[in-house]
Amino acid sequence: MTSMQPLWWFALPLLLLPVWWHMRKRERTRTDFLATARFLPAALPQQQRVLRWSDVPLLLARLALLVVLIAWLAVLAMPWKGDTVFIAAALERSAWAEQQIAAAGMGSAARQPLPDDAWNWLARNEHEWRPEARFLILAPEAAAAMPALPPRLAHSIDLRVAAAPAAAPKVAAPRERQVVVVTSADRLPRWQALFAAFSTAADGAHRYVLSDAPSASTELIVWDKPDTQPPPSWQAKLWWRTAAATGQTQSPQGLTWTAPQWPLQEVDAARALYERWQAATARPAPHPLPAQQFRAERTKPLPTPLARSPEWLAIALLALFAIERTLTHVRRRS
Repeated sequence: MTSMQPLWWFALPLLLLPVWWHMRKRERTRTDFLATARFLPAALPQQQRVLRWSDVPLLLARLALLVVLIAWLAVLAMPWKGDTVFIAAALERSAWAEQQIAAAGMGSAARQPLPDDAWNWLARNEHEWRPEARFLILAPEAAAAMPALPPRLAHSIDLRVAAAPAAAPKVAAPRERQVVVVTSADRLPRWQALFAAFSTAADGAHRYVLSDAPSASTELIVWDKPDTQPPPSWQAKLWWRTAAATGQTQSPQGLTWTAPQWPLQEVDAARALYERWQAATARPAPHPLPAQQFRAERTKPLPTPLARSPEWLAIALLALFAIERTLTHVRRRS
């Protein structure tokens, strides 16, 4: 048994509230004067308070309700799962997967689909597995992306990666990239020629579409009007603007590159600009994680605010709440 939010257990002293409430004496003390009391010697009245329990079944129901509520908030978990094989959907019925399961000695282990974000998912949910449980992950090479940091979990993991089958090379269609160019009519042909040259680079992998107004897919805005300012609502990841000096600034509208001479006419300068632009906007290529074994790095699962309480605690909480309301209603009617 483990708790992913142990600080909630400090709320256990709240159990004293229903105990104190049920120990109070509800009936008010009534004083009756006897007719013969005048013949007795005068004495100060003495009262004695007697603490007594009232509505014991209701008290027990309320105590149980508070305990289950605190356990639910503390994400109390009772590990019950054993060895598990996580299989990617593409490998469920493959002979390679069956061979790897048999080689790992996990033929009798439970099988479960591999989550999309496997490492973070395991960190959030590994408290459901017993401490001695083992994980076997079977994933294709394309799906086994390398995480930013090595996983540090409380269970050992055996990662096995299926090599991707050799496929015939495909000729991909050029990727359209939206560019906004705002310039004078006499300078627009120069910009069109520059981006036409950019479209032939990288074996024609990109095709640059010029427009005069930005959209949600606009990657670059060229503002070739040094005497005017662009509308404040225009935004893009990158701006090219004509200015007196060459530089780079960051503004709420996006990253801005400035230069006194736009567009560039020299071939070497245009090539350097293109390479700098592609390096700044290139998408990082995923690095596949090679097959390897990860040993358990922790003695127990790491507490996480993203962990969820088991469903049986929620069901018990609802049942106890219904019982408490029923007993309260019966006491009021009696």
